[in-house]
Amino acid sequence: MNYLACILAAFALSFVLTAALLPLLKRLRAGQYILSYVKQHASKGGTPTMGGLAFIPAAAIVGFCFCSFSDRDVNLTLAVTAGFALVGFMDDFLKIRRKENEGLKPYQKIIFQTAIAVVAAVYCYVNRITYVYVPFGRGAGFDIGAGIIPLVIFVFIATVNCVNLTDGLDGLAGGTSAAYLAFMGAMLAAAGNGGAAVAFSAVGAVAAFLVFNCGRASVFMGDTGSLALGGLISCLSVFSGNVLYIPVLGIMFVLSGISVIVQVIYYKRTKRRIFLMAPIHHHFQMKGYSESKISYAYFAVTSLVGISCLIFL
Repeated sequence: MNYLACILAAFALSFVLTAALLPLLKRLRAGQYILSYVKQHASKGGTPTMGGLAFIPAAAIVGFCFCSFSDRDVNLTLAVTAGFALVGFMDDFLKIRRKENEGLKPYQKIIFQTAIAVVAAVYCYVNRITYVYVPFGRGAGFDIGAGIIPLVIFVFIATVNCVNLTDGLDGLAGGTSAAYLAFMGAMLAAAGNGGAAVAFSAVGAVAAFLVFNCGRASVFMGDTGSLALGGLISCLSVFSGNVLYIPVLGIMFVLSGISVIVQVIYYKRTKRRIFLMAPIHHHFQMKGYSESKISYAYFAVTSLVGISCLIFL
């Protein structure tokens, strides 16, 4: 399969869709509302959001065209990704409609996310996708049987929300996701897994979106994009038995999630903060690092870990 053609086709379609979507979002005044305490982002208020409406369909369409229509793993991957995109869209839509930075209630998000995750978990168990590979184990792994159900549910919810938390600076979540998907795609291609086409399609689609999203961003992906990316990353990793690679290859996503958890717990106990602001990319920003440097560092670290994963595949 020509994966380069897959990447280029997705890039072209995503670029066209994003360019077409941008003026529409502006006319609809679908702008992002910025939290008042994030002073560095005050000038970003009103920047169009929901850019995921362009690059997610582009990735799905091209990925579907380059895959076997009978590949159930791929079909469910696209369906789950669409499901998370819908949850993100509802969240973004409510924020715009209410003209505030709060959309769905936290418990509503968790309910929707859990429902989708349960579908994926049951699918894995029914289809005996219960063997998981050990990172850097050169093909070694073990079968966890029914344990795959709670593991998959946890992984989906954790990954989706960590990717969402990482979406806080221009190009950050997009660049990190593109690096993750590129190396996961390479791993899947080496194993002859049909999901590789979807992964590389997503790489091309996200790369085109980054043209509009890198500093200064003219459009944000919104929860529509970030939740969908989290769902896509989860599906590609889980359905291929590479679920344990998520906290390794996705180390920067994990860092975002853990920094928030640690900050909240520590503050509740001591009324003091460990970081100037969480997630930790905001801490780096308040320390004086530019958004572009932080985004590049996240991309670089993910790429270095990805190279290590391929070496010991």
